[in-house]
Amino acid sequence: MHQWCDFLTARFGASIDEAGIVHFPPPQAATSCQLFDLSHLGMIAAAGPEAAGFLQGQLTNDVRELSDHHTHLTAHCSHKGRVIALFRAIRLGETFYLQAPRERIPPVLERLKRFVLRSKVSLEDASDALVRIGIAGAQATELVVAQGLPVPERAHGLSRYDSLSLIRIPGATPRLEILGPFAEISALWEALAAQAAPASAVDWRCLDLEAGLPNVYDRTTELFVPQMLNLQRLDGVSFHKGCYTGQEVVARMQFLGRLKRRMYLAEVESSLSPQPGDELFAPASTSQQTDGWVVDVCPVAAGRFLLLVVVEIAAAEAGEVRLGMDGPTLRLHQPPYGFAD
Repeated sequence: MHQWCDFLTARFGASIDEAGIVHFPPPQAATSCQLFDLSHLGMIAAAGPEAAGFLQGQLTNDVRELSDHHTHLTAHCSHKGRVIALFRAIRLGETFYLQAPRERIPPVLERLKRFVLRSKVSLEDASDALVRIGIAGAQATELVVAQGLPVPERAHGLSRYDSLSLIRIPGATPRLEILGPFAEISALWEALAAQAAPASAVDWRCLDLEAGLPNVYDRTTELFVPQMLNLQRLDGVSFHKGCYTGQEVVARMQFLGRLKRRMYLAEVESSLSPQPGDELFAPASTSQQTDGWVVDVCPVAAGRFLLLVVVEIAAAEAGEVRLGMDGPTLRLHQPPYGFAD
């Protein structure tokens, strides 16, 4: 990690804040693509002869579907079916990687280790084991192909070339994540930076929001069941894989219950920046609990923000949802993948 940060600061004038987030100087010229350092994301590595079986009992998605060509979203839930962490799961050889916001890695790693018992599996913080970068924009795939790298054709797809791994991230904007050792990634960054401008972690998060892809943070852990985050629409839950922690609650919601809350894309104008976990207010809500929450947020202009929010469906359809009881009204939209009625 230090070697990678030293490279970005020395060669590209980056600075690193107290939270470890990398910031770049404004680009000198407009480009059609953006280049991202993804070290704000962390990873847990699971290895050993029983790693797949162990993860199968802890995650909402089917570990057996991970391959050299496919990644997926998956959640680790409490026994009450509440999402503790939301990951992108990746299998590279015999090692499984679970990627999430870096702040979630230490507490979730500690929790998962409690379930290992006598299983032949090792779990470790692998946040600095591989350097991770992203590229997004209209010409992103062409720029990567020009470097002689294979690009996955489908969303969540994985392709590999020597020590590099490439993942296609869903969304209207073409977007790839690339993982690998420092030497290979730094050389690739140098090549791509000639035609793609370095951008911030906030810009990467905005692309997540536009694609309707949620993240779970310290402030929002255990607030949502997977269906509230639309994970059944995002290939983040398997309803046929068998038992895992929280499975009974998640399955009951899918087959026997009625989903009362779901995740919407929203816009709001506010003098203060909303934060994940902020509560929403809806006059039409009939719930005895909180009417809704902010899942994620990014600024798009001065005083204007894009959000993902979980809201009571009936209240959203009534048309008035506010940021707090006396706050501004949200403009709600379906996520790009829509809702399945």
